[in-house]
Amino acid sequence: MPKIIEISTSGRGFSNITREVEREVTGTGLCHLFLQHTSASLILCENASPEVRVDLETLVSRIAPDGDPAYHHDDEGPDDMAAHFRTLVSGHDLTIPMQDGRLLLGTWQGIVLWEHRAHPHRRRVVITQVSESN
Repeated sequence: MPKIIEISTSGRGFSNITREVEREVTGTGLCHLFLQHTSASLILCENASPEVRVDLETLVSRIAPDGDPAYHHDDEGPDDMAAHFRTLVSGHDLTIPMQDGRLLLGTWQGIVLWEHRAHPHRRRVVITQVSESN
């Protein structure tokens, strides 16, 4: 059965959710994460240097600026369409191998929820595990 965790964000920025996901996994196989939103992303990111996340936000703000007059969709404010594009570019799901209830992440990898909206939101991540049967 899938499990759902809820993450509260502070607005645009990054939340390392590795520990929250690790608390939910068991067994050996694959862990699939699916974010039920179109204006935030799930990314596998360098988790030691905060400069990486600052640079990611700088880069994506160049290609998807808030309030661009060319956007038609702004139902929820000037960050609305930019947030949808950022999700399209950075993704909404991840699949990670697991062994003995442990995610097999690399040394510097962390699971990060990237909030693209300016204001705080509650985000839901569906965790589905596919276990090996030996």
